[in-house]
Amino acid sequence: MVPTSHLTPSICGQASLHCFLGAILLLLAGQTSLVQAQCSDVHVVFARGSGELPGLGICGEPLVSGITSNLAGMSVSSYAVDYLASLDQTSAGPGATDMTSQVVSVAAKCPNTVFVLGGYSQGASVTDISIGISTLLGLGDAIPDALAARIKAIVTFGNPLALAGQTIESASSLYGSKSIDFCNVGDPVCAAGVNVMAHLMYAMDGSVDSAAQQAASLVQGGARNLRA
Repeated sequence: MVPTSHLTPSICGQASLHCFLGAILLLLAGQTSLVQAQCSDVHVVFARGSGELPGLGICGEPLVSGITSNLAGMSVSSYAVDYLASLDQTSAGPGATDMTSQVVSVAAKCPNTVFVLGGYSQGASVTDISIGISTLLGLGDAIPDALAARIKAIVTFGNPLALAGQTIESASSLYGSKSIDFCNVGDPVCAAGVNVMAHLMYAMDGSVDSAAQQAASLVQGGARNLRA
């Protein structure tokens, strides 16, 4: 018979190892739960317009608020695209890369989160490039097609793409049915007009409110209006 004193160190060592491994597993489980707890149901990624201060901007702020109000019972988070929004219209490409990076990163960490993308003015071009539409305002990384199903709505205000005779609906078979596009009559940025005020009114003329309602409907599996 092997003396008990020879068994004790081995048994204690195994017990300590099991306790150590168990502690690690509990820690990892806790971290996973924490990450999942930080994941929202809906993540809005929005790019402000040219010359606006960093943040969601004059259209993005009320859009996120409106989407949140229209999705009672669902958690909504937001991200302001980190880009220059320069007045010379040269920062849309880098902005698109940042938008794409945000979507890819959150999608990987939060497998149940869905997205609403959007932008105003140059921020609309950021959005165009991010969903794979070619524009004259630069190049940037596009969102992988594999994530398209998780992008439920795309909202743009004063999209320069219209000056090329296109819309997201006409330019993207992948995202066209999810697009909600606003272009005011006379807007020089999207309608080749001369009314600068038309470009500044989206947050005040009901466009943002309508966009929020339609985006929420798309998130919930409903339909957008045929004409935004």
